Amino acid sequence: MKFLKHLLVLFFSLLVACSPPANVELGSGNAAAEAVELFDGESLNGWQNFGGGNFYVEDGTIVGEAAPGLPNSFLATDKMYGDFELEVEFKVDPLLNSGIQIRSNTYPEETKTMRWGGKFKEDGSKDIIEKLWEKDRFWGYQIEIDPSERAWSGTLYEEGGRGFLHSPDDAKAPEGSFKSGDWNHFKIIARGDHFQVWLNGVQTADVKDDLTASGYVALQLHGIGKNKQKIGKKVAWRNITLKQ
Repeated sequence: MKFLKHLLVLFFSLLVACSPPANVELGSGNAAAEAVELFDGESLNGWQNFGGGNFYVEDGTIVGEAAPGLPNSFLATDKMYGDFELEVEFKVDPLLNSGIQIRSNTYPEETKTMRWGGKFKEDGSKDIIEKLWEKDRFWGYQIEIDPSERAWSGTLYEEGGRGFLHSPDDAKAPEGSFKSGDWNHFKIIARGDHFQVWLNGVQTADVKDDLTASGYVALQLHGIGKNKQKIGKKVAWRNITLKQ
């Protein structure tokens, strides 16, 4: 009897020892992914340029420098990501507009979408218009970087698609949360249809939307048209860390 009891204890001990820990995905053979540095601090290895904007590395940061005649451009990861927690620091010239793209893609052909026009109404609705996007146009969820007086940094926008997914005026961080001319920090969580954003520790977005399940992470260099005042102005990013 004692021998049988000893065998049972040994069996259950081995069963526990061989079972995967709670943070292991069954069937994957790998533990839950740890934080990955998307930018190595020295090169643009692992990134690709959509739009032709001037991106380069300077002093351990990725820099986007505005130039005339170019469309909105995006420096995107080679890989696509679905659910993750992303942290990134950024500094932007007060004259520019930028953003962090997540779950973003390109249109495989000329594509017509619905786009919300104007501001949100009192009942939360917006006017809907049709918009035709060219083939290979980069589109997807964008966390806005807006140093203007509107102070919409941290709100959730769909680039090349519907536009703002919530009222940016209602969601923007309190005055003083954004540090003009200095480094700022985003924490971005995408989990299923749930998106959350914090700007310097202040939550700015808490939105549910199920249009896109995965895509590129990208850094936006906004087009400046013929605005000579913006030529040579820069936006920079550093410490870009993703945890799946």
